[in-house]
Amino acid sequence: MRISELAETTGVPLHTLKYYLREGLLMPGEATSRTRAEYGAEHVERVRLVRALVEHGGVGIAGAHAIVAALTAPPPSRHELLGVAHCALPTPGDQGPVSDEVATLVADLGWPVWPEAPALRALSAAVSAARAAGVELSLDSLRRYASAMAEVATVDLDVALAAESPAAAMHTVVVGTVMVDPVLVALRRLAQESVSARRS
Repeated sequence: MRISELAETTGVPLHTLKYYLREGLLMPGEATSRTRAEYGAEHVERVRLVRALVEHGGVGIAGAHAIVAALTAPPPSRHELLGVAHCALPTPGDQGPVSDEVATLVADLGWPVWPEAPALRALSAAVSAARAAGVELSLDSLRRYASAMAEVATVDLDVALAAESPAAAMHTVVVGTVMVDPVLVALRRLAQESVSARRS
């Protein structure tokens, strides 16, 4: 298909596709003449991935580059691919260092996480902000939340690992994480209502 057909197939405007090409986010088509190239199914998949990352996942161009590079030359394991995805996800601004409490919590849980994982700083900042707002967050509460999140993560990874390609897995991890977060919030509120009703 020509680039105009790629635009029609993916629903992405032609100027955006040309931007993706210039930025190296979309691989060039197969040249059929000096001014014409053909695009195939792999281009459709790449365009959909990049669009989902940038428009729905909130991933910046640098993060999208990192993901595309990892897909082009995949790391040795899907676990490392997951690390690329997590580092590309948007995180709040200046979060400060990882707190001793969070480092201890993760160590006590036995979670083998990268010491520089952005989520460690995000968790430290979130716990600090909650406490500053007067929310009681004991270490026991954090452990119980962590236990529940381990179950959620198991579902996430089961879905991602069932994906038919590394690109589909990356889409599931990055876009799925962003898009499913509101689902988890809504389910939490419904569960709170249910537990409260049962205790009444």
